[in-house]
Amino acid sequence: MLMISIADIERKAQSNHAHALLRECLKRKGIVYEKGVSAVVKNQYGKPSLADYPEVHYNVSHAVGICACIVSDTECGIDCEKVRDYRPGVMKRAFSETEKALVENAPDRDLMFFRLWTLKESYIKAIGMGLSYPLKDACFDLTESGIVSAPEGYRFRQYVLKGRYVVSVCERSQGLVDDKASDNGGDAGEK
Repeated sequence: MLMISIADIERKAQSNHAHALLRECLKRKGIVYEKGVSAVVKNQYGKPSLADYPEVHYNVSHAVGICACIVSDTECGIDCEKVRDYRPGVMKRAFSETEKALVENAPDRDLMFFRLWTLKESYIKAIGMGLSYPLKDACFDLTESGIVSAPEGYRFRQYVLKGRYVVSVCERSQGLVDDKASDNGGDAGEK
């Protein structure tokens, strides 16, 4: 289950808003969740999970003007960003040569940068390693037919909202009903 909220929320309140989305998603699965009260455990890299529901996977993300949450029966990650000026220094450290070329040749470099960045972030969050994973090793290409990725065994979706926000979702392919080994389910259209 995926929930996205576009709202002008103060930075300090964004985490609480993202957890309100999580609470709503979990409620629909019959799970009562309260931030700071429900038993949450973290892996060695800090990825949280519900101690009483190890079969339920979730991830939240928030940025200026947007919050997002995914709850799944398989490992998952989500990242959302407001499109702003891209950062060449980050691109140099985190992007493959192919990805750098995609950004440099894109009609909207800022949008392309954040489309690729959010895919990378959703993947490293899904595998539970966060920024300890070498981002250059998670390579993506965006084609007219969708998202092409190097990380095998994962399915990706992407949403560009109002032309200003990008949300990328990653789920482990194993166990998904519409599992397609190399079709990463890339919806890169305007929503």
